[in-house]
Amino acid sequence: MVRAAVLPAVGAPLEITEIDLPQPGPGQVRVRLAAAGVCHSDLSLSNGTLRVPVPAVLGHEGAGTVVAVGPDVTGIAPGDQVVLNWAPSCGRCHACSLGEVWLCAHALDGAADVYAHRTSDGTDLHPGLNVAAFAEETIVAARCVLPLPAGIPLTDAALLGCAVLTGYGAVVHAARVRAGESVAVLGVGGVGLAALQAARIAGAGQLVAVDVSPEKEELARAAGATDYLLASDTTARDLRARTGKQGVDVAIECVGRAATIRAAWDSTRRGGRTTVVGIGGKDQQITFNALELFHWARTLAGCVYGNADPARDLPVLADHVRAGRLDLGTLVTERIALDGIPAAFEAMLAGKGARALVTF
Repeated sequence: MVRAAVLPAVGAPLEITEIDLPQPGPGQVRVRLAAAGVCHSDLSLSNGTLRVPVPAVLGHEGAGTVVAVGPDVTGIAPGDQVVLNWAPSCGRCHACSLGEVWLCAHALDGAADVYAHRTSDGTDLHPGLNVAAFAEETIVAARCVLPLPAGIPLTDAALLGCAVLTGYGAVVHAARVRAGESVAVLGVGGVGLAALQAARIAGAGQLVAVDVSPEKEELARAAGATDYLLASDTTARDLRARTGKQGVDVAIECVGRAATIRAAWDSTRRGGRTTVVGIGGKDQQITFNALELFHWARTLAGCVYGNADPARDLPVLADHVRAGRLDLGTLVTERIALDGIPAAFEAMLAGKGARALVTF
């Protein structure tokens, strides 16, 4: 038996309870979690913005130690320290054949599986986004683990599994920020802070952080922001005023709200790039007129998992961490236990803090 945070139904409160995990089957490994980040996507899963089979153990950003492996597993052994990969590529679908592994058609197939049972009544449980990291231990497919690069603290490494890969990838792969460009990051949560650090590493010139909370200015500046702007109805106008009325070269939206996406678009210079990282609901509708699309000649692009290939990008991120260019610890504003996750959800809804990290 292990303790886990179970989502019994969409919109229901999480339940901290004991679950039974089977022995790992063919192609599976069992991992003892060291830490799991509380991501806004977990909140979106719990409230139904994103679909997930329920009951489920949520949590998709984690790192830990392999404690057992099933038959046919090679290259992984008990004692190995690993980062969980919630969106493993199949290597066979059309997207994978194009090298776009972040769009793999089968990445989330495992989320529909029954992977464990509630101890009290035997209820079937699904593994959230494949990995069920809100638990002391989990069972995952072998392709859902990546070896932890040397020199990276295991607890902080949990952040590499989603926030850092997403924020870094949004800057480097999706927006393709170049040295000297001006960049605005709208939304200073875990992903936004990672994007700020990535933009600084990429050599961005003016780097403006935008958020509703004045308390996040210190976090943003520590991540590399040269300017801090409180979000308002005039965000786009204020951003353009700070860039000689031209607008920023790149705007990266990390909130997922129609108003914020529109502000990001409006704050981007003519011919600039707007990258949307935040996950919004179907009710968040954005409109553009044909003339402005022609006149501004901006690029508006979505971004899934930072357009990242975890196997390729994890060693690069580890090199930045070891060299001191990327500070994982600055993304964490609170370290909590499993029973602190509901409060972390409430803090996210209120726009407080950055990443809450569940430590085991």
